[in-house]
Amino acid sequence: MSGDHYLIKPDPRDPRLTERVSGIDQTGARVETSVTVERALTIYLNAQEIVTAMTINDYPAYLALGFLLNQNMLMPDDVVTSVDYDDDLSVAVVRTERKTDYEEKLRKRPQTSGCAQGTTFGDLMEALEDVKLPDTELRTSWLYELTHQINTTPSLYLEAGAIHGCVLARQDKPLAYMEDVGRHNAVDKIAGWMFQNKVSAHDKIFYTTGRLTSEMVIKTVRMGIPILVSRSGFTAWGVELARKANLTLIGRARGKRFIALAGEQRIVFDQDIDSVQEESGRFRRKAAMHDE
Repeated sequence: MSGDHYLIKPDPRDPRLTERVSGIDQTGARVETSVTVERALTIYLNAQEIVTAMTINDYPAYLALGFLLNQNMLMPDDVVTSVDYDDDLSVAVVRTERKTDYEEKLRKRPQTSGCAQGTTFGDLMEALEDVKLPDTELRTSWLYELTHQINTTPSLYLEAGAIHGCVLARQDKPLAYMEDVGRHNAVDKIAGWMFQNKVSAHDKIFYTTGRLTSEMVIKTVRMGIPILVSRSGFTAWGVELARKANLTLIGRARGKRFIALAGEQRIVFDQDIDSVQEESGRFRRKAAMHDE
């Protein structure tokens, strides 16, 4: 099966996203390598400046929408009248029919363990109140096929490294793949894409290359997605919150191996594990291919 199911995915050939930089390697030999480009993006909600995030800035509208949604500043039923982006000023403005004022909220913004930009943790915790995630099943055959497709999809990670990736999928079909220097940016771009395109969450799987932390769990729950998968490990609080929310939490998903620490009842073991290939070293996502 190919990755033709993607509705949106990274474009590592986009010249805005990487630069070639020269230096020396461990032997002192001169080398040239691709590096990821960061840009500042300032997000406004109506007339109020909300945050400036460091991002690769490939989908500023989706990032702005998703950030505001996951910060509980934009409501799922809000009517967005426009999302305007000024490339010269690096500003994205989201306008809504509802009048908004988050001056008090912005005065007290504790930062969490996310990279690139943090999150208002109290607002994220609200997502766990009275949550009920759907009983969508996860077949292991889907999981193995999905992780193989994601790992072999051309991406900025494989081109230049120093970046996180997130994928929204249904069964074994990856639908939307976003990358960014901060994992929360990548999550927010998926959330913004779902909001803009009215994509339902009940039958979806969320894949991330990042750690399964409390914030990652809560954002997934806030988005209404019942299954969260990562090739990385867990934090204790991430596991505790996933169990509380009945979120299926799968980590260390590489080749034949994975570990589920919450929501195991959704998993259907339909794949003969002996028929699953180990992860190819060529696509092992620890560094860019040319750096390995």
